[in-house]
Amino acid sequence: MAESPAEVAVGALTLAVAGGFLVYAVQTTGWAWGGAPTYPLSASFGSAEGVAPGTDVRLAGIRVGTVTGLALDTETFRADITFAIDAGVVIPEDSSAAIASQGLLGGTFVEVVPGESPFALAPGAEILDTRGAQDLLGLMADIISAAAGD
Repeated sequence: MAESPAEVAVGALTLAVAGGFLVYAVQTTGWAWGGAPTYPLSASFGSAEGVAPGTDVRLAGIRVGTVTGLALDTETFRADITFAIDAGVVIPEDSSAAIASQGLLGGTFVEVVPGESPFALAPGAEILDTRGAQDLLGLMADIISAAAGD
């Protein structure tokens, strides 16, 4: 059973395309074999709209970690988010976290705003100063109603 050269070429092309998709998936998710060392942090937000496991955690616009989990605190009705921070990044203990978006049509990410404390957050610590996701439609409605009232 000899395959024709056309069948071999189509098979090779299929494998090349599948390999390209794999490389693209690894690059966009930041996944690595074994991964770089990280440490866990958590924060509680009033709204975690648009955040899911794998969402970027950024500091000064640079990706420094990823969201690893979301859970609803049934006592406070707040969204508890856990994330893994790259081990080489030291976050001051008085830092804050906010859920931000890249624009009207952009994705959502967790933004860490560093504080000025000389002491760092320990692995497993919680960032206490947080701001949840902004409701863009609500903000636009407020602006329109304020403009109409003038």
